[in-house]
Amino acid sequence: MAFDIEMIRAVYARLGERVAAARQVIGRPLTQTEKVLYSHLYEGLPKRLFERGKSYVDFAPDRVAMQDATAQMALLQFMSAGKPKVAVPSTVHCDHLIQAKIGAEQDLNTAKSQNKEVYDFLASVSNKYGIGFWKPGAGIIHQVVLENYAFPGGMMIGTDSHTPNAGGLGMIAIGVGGADAVDVMAGMAWELKFPKLIGVKLTGKLSGWTSAKDVILKVAGILTVKGGTGYIVEYFGEGAESLSCTGKATICNMGAEIGATTSVFAYDHKMKAYLEGTERADIAALADQVREHLRADPEVYANSEQYFDQVIEINLSELEPHVNNGPFYPRCCLADL
Repeated sequence: MAFDIEMIRAVYARLGERVAAARQVIGRPLTQTEKVLYSHLYEGLPKRLFERGKSYVDFAPDRVAMQDATAQMALLQFMSAGKPKVAVPSTVHCDHLIQAKIGAEQDLNTAKSQNKEVYDFLASVSNKYGIGFWKPGAGIIHQVVLENYAFPGGMMIGTDSHTPNAGGLGMIAIGVGGADAVDVMAGMAWELKFPKLIGVKLTGKLSGWTSAKDVILKVAGILTVKGGTGYIVEYFGEGAESLSCTGKATICNMGAEIGATTSVFAYDHKMKAYLEGTERADIAALADQVREHLRADPEVYANSEQYFDQVIEINLSELEPHVNNGPFYPRCCLADL
C-alpha cells in the first residue's frame, strides 16, 4: 500500500473540530480552501483570524514529494538535521533527469548510466530515512502523486512547479523549494503568506472538441501569466462536477502558468470514482464520512462574490477549443535560421 491510511484517518478525525473552530473564529461560512488551510495550522486548533494576502502563517502539511533534480540538495540538508526519520510521509521521484532524445527505452538507459551516482545517492538516503523512492522509469512525479498519494482535504508540498496537479483530487498541493521541504520533513512549521482567493464558477458541460485544458487556457487568458500570483484558485459549480478527476488535475496542473499558489476542486462523485479506480476505495469511504468538510459551505456557492476576492464565471457549454498561436521559434535562435 503506497498511501498512509492511518495518516489520512487522523486528518479526517480532527477535520470537523478544526473546521468548526475556524468558522467560529472567522464568523462566516467557509470556502473549501479556508477549510483545508485552517485545518492544517501548525498551532493546531484555529484560534485567530488570518488576513488574506498579509498574514504569514505556519502550516503543517501532511506529506512531501520531491523530484530527483531538487531532492539532491534537500536530502543533503535533511541529513544534517540529525533526525533519524522524516516527520511526515515523503517520497522521491526520479523523472526530471531523464532527457527525451531518441526513444523511451534508450533514453531511460542513458539516464540510468549518466545519473547512476545521483540515483544511488537518492535511493540510499531514502532507504535510511524512511522516504519512499520511485526509481527512474516509474512515472512522472505529479501523476504518481495523483494516483497514489493525493487525497481530498489534505495538504502537501512538493519540490516541483506542477505539484498543484493534486488539486484535481481536492488537495491543497503547493510547489516549493527544497529548503521548505526540509523544514517539513524535519517536523518544523512551513510558513506561507495566507493567500487571497479566486473563485471560478463553472456552469454547463464540455462539448464538441473542448477538453479540460481549454478551461485553464480560458482562465489564463483572463488572468494572464501573473494574474494568479498570491492566490489560490478554487473551482466550483455544476460544471466542475461534470469534469473527470484527471480533467480537474489537468486544470490544477496548469494553474502554475498563471502564477497561482495552487488550485483546487471540491470532493465529488468523480473523485470518489477515481479513488476507487486506483485501488483506494478505503480512502473514498473515509472521505464520504466527512464530505461536508471537503467542500465550501453552501452559502459560499450561493453568494460567491461575498467570499472570494475575485470571481470568474465560465460556461463550459459555450467554451471553444483554444489553439496555441505562437511564438513558434525562440527569439535567440532566429539568427540561425
